[in-house]
Amino acid sequence: MFGLSGFKEVDPGYVAEIAAKGAHLIDVRTEAEVAQGVIDGAIHIPLHLLPLRAADIPQDKPVVIYCRSGARSAQACAFMASKGYGNMHNLAGGIMAWARSGNALSLPRQGRA
Repeated sequence: MFGLSGFKEVDPGYVAEIAAKGAHLIDVRTEAEVAQGVIDGAIHIPLHLLPLRAADIPQDKPVVIYCRSGARSAQACAFMASKGYGNMHNLAGGIMAWARSGNALSLPRQGRA
């Protein structure tokens, strides 16, 4: 269920499940952070550019936004929800929780980061 904030906090297991079904993954970290590894298939939109690129985020499937620890991505989810975007999910604990859960990280592909 979506909370009062308009988005849902989700754990790495849930993200892996919905990503396998085609959910969109948005990485709001900095270029330097992205260079250290990404969740495969993620689109990189730095947090400071989100207001300019919000329209680039597809709405045909669930959207998971993540950062390093889950704080910036929660801000991004709240922003998107305030603009009327539904089906937003924040990866609780960020990419650090993803990696701690044993999930793989990929090197960013040229043109994605």
